[in-house]
Amino acid sequence: MSGLSDEEFGKRLGTQGRTLAQRKRLSALKNKAQSSIGCHFGSSVEFEGQSVVKLLKEVRQTLASTQQQIEQVCLKFKEYSYLLSIPGFGPTLSAMVLGAIGNPWRFQNGAQVIKMVGLDLSASQSGKSQGAPIVSKKGKAEIRYALYQAAMVASSRDKHFVAYFTDQLRGREKEKGIKTKKRVKLAAKMLMIAWTLMKKQEHFDPRYLSGQTPPIVARKAVKTDNGGIPKVQPERDRGL
Repeated sequence: MSGLSDEEFGKRLGTQGRTLAQRKRLSALKNKAQSSIGCHFGSSVEFEGQSVVKLLKEVRQTLASTQQQIEQVCLKFKEYSYLLSIPGFGPTLSAMVLGAIGNPWRFQNGAQVIKMVGLDLSASQSGKSQGAPIVSKKGKAEIRYALYQAAMVASSRDKHFVAYFTDQLRGREKEKGIKTKKRVKLAAKMLMIAWTLMKKQEHFDPRYLSGQTPPIVARKAVKTDNGGIPKVQPERDRGL
């Protein structure tokens, strides 16, 4: 900035056409800024900066190694690849959904899966009056947030999801908050697709968006000693 002339400085700020008094004030500010901006620090501040940089590098390395370890564990389950095939599902969300659902057959219906992450609808009721249904938000908040982000990505980048999302908005584009509501519904639908893929042992098919695939009849729940939640074992431990 100090190397610019007053005219060049004015062009950078878009001040062309201003009054002479305004241009003089800007010129005075420019001259004062050359000697007032920036401070001189001692070695202590330099040491502090180096320590912060070192700490940030260590945090990044820890995150990378943790992510790598999670992926190595998830790769032992074939359901992981099915989840990764869903547009918008990355390694993190796929691992979260895989861990939360576990054995997909332990759920009797899709409503239980949706309720698990708090995407089910609930309405407050007082006497004879009843409020409008809203998302309960009583389930796993981290997965709910990640699913919404996945819905945003898929509805803006994948052609099948873009077409589906556009169709859902048709005729209601100007309605306030409609995009957020539809993305929440899309997030719930994506979770249902993930649950279905885990049960059917197959990769994502765009027909799931239109509901053209045949429904799945849930098998009888398996009784276990851990609260009715069967543990999903890696492929090598399943005897497959």
